[in-house]
Amino acid sequence: MLTPGLNRALPSPIPETGRRFSTSRKVRLGDVTPKGRLRLDATARYLQDIATDDSLDGNYSEPHSWVVRRTQMWVTSFPKYLDQIDLTTWCGALGSHWAERRTQIKSNGTVAIDCAALWVRVDFKTMKPVALSPELTAMLLPATNGRKVSPRLEIGRGLPDLVGNQAESRDWPLRFSDMDAVGHLNNAAYWEALEEFLGANSGRRAPLMATVEHHGAIDPGDKVRIVTQHLEGRVVLRHVLDGDVVAAVTEVIFL
Repeated sequence: MLTPGLNRALPSPIPETGRRFSTSRKVRLGDVTPKGRLRLDATARYLQDIATDDSLDGNYSEPHSWVVRRTQMWVTSFPKYLDQIDLTTWCGALGSHWAERRTQIKSNGTVAIDCAALWVRVDFKTMKPVALSPELTAMLLPATNGRKVSPRLEIGRGLPDLVGNQAESRDWPLRFSDMDAVGHLNNAAYWEALEEFLGANSGRRAPLMATVEHHGAIDPGDKVRIVTQHLEGRVVLRHVLDGDVVAAVTEVIFL
């Protein structure tokens, strides 16, 4: 059965009031599969880019001091190579030390992908959460319509052990190019494991809902394996470190 408590309904719609930020781009060659559809890891990079652009445009205090806790994507259809896509982002909900960033991606005037990412503001020296400033809260609050968001991890709770449910395990070599400026595995790179699964299961595509939750960092030199399990109604992939430490959990539900 599906994990209790996880909200799989689309979160907040584009607000009629409050701050929004929009941009457009083309889907480029390095963003697509051999058949030309936009990859999910490339989509995650788009989300990073528009988050940074919005933070700089809005003159956010400490615009780079945010880390992703969870990213969800509702994919109705996949944009294709050289499609012009339009992205709009806004704050869908707030917490004391975190915020939900919504992003909507349109292709040919139709919503193709809806996204919700839970970002936590941190002190990069200690990596501990930092409370949102009153000024930032005042800027973001009008678009939320008073909605609150919790940082609680959802899909990583109540999972079977790493060897049950006919678990498949394979090594996942880390690449230098997957590390980011903070020195950890970039959050977009976690989506590559799901893309490998989709590539090996070509009959399973949109519509789908996919979620990546980050439980801990992956650093250069770590030994990582991907454990895949087919559960009722969903597929779960886990990035597992030595000692069976789960660094991230990915879930995909085909709708």
